[in-house]
Amino acid sequence: MESKGCVEIRPEKDPKACVIWLHGLGANGHDFEPLVPFLKIDATLPIWYVFPHAPSIPVTINNNFEMPAWYDIYSLDGGAKIDELGIRNSSGRIANLIEEVVREGVPPDKIIIAGFSQGGAVAIETALTYPRRLAGLISLSSYFPTYKTIETVEANNNLPILICHGTEDPVVAEDKGEKTYRTLTQMGYKVEYKTYNTEHNVIQEELEDIGDWIELRFTDSA
Repeated sequence: MESKGCVEIRPEKDPKACVIWLHGLGANGHDFEPLVPFLKIDATLPIWYVFPHAPSIPVTINNNFEMPAWYDIYSLDGGAKIDELGIRNSSGRIANLIEEVVREGVPPDKIIIAGFSQGGAVAIETALTYPRRLAGLISLSSYFPTYKTIETVEANNNLPILICHGTEDPVVAEDKGEKTYRTLTQMGYKVEYKTYNTEHNVIQEELEDIGDWIELRFTDSA
């Protein structure tokens, strides 16, 4: 899928499950590609990993410099305007990507949507609005900017969700991760919240927890 704007890691046999993983601001689909082995997931599970590239757009907080971004960021102020249109446009693109994966034989209920930072915000929007049941949602060092206006769907009302956040994060403060956890829990979702003694990144302990969480949902996919 590189030609379609994605990096992918395919299993040796036909995939029975898929993780679509969105990178953060200024990165690209290769950012999390090398971390897959560190998840320490059972190698016999036929999981297909898809890492889409965000388009390059002008980003307001970076003096309108163009960089890979899922949506614009106007300010780091908590009360700043949110680029909801940009988030939903990116969410629509990821929903289309889910459909491509489904056409290749992986059912929606064997697809997990994951995202880091900006990618996590789009992952949340996508997973909670996608019209068919998914396997799960993973939000890493992220937040939930569209919580006031999101139109969730019944198909994913009980979607399992994992939220991970660094306690020393200077970019997306940990209280935003905690607020995301509280908000989703109040909305009725089954949410697991984990914190780590780190900054705006992922560490080995976190990756292994993510791997365990993914494996738990895909153990019947071999």
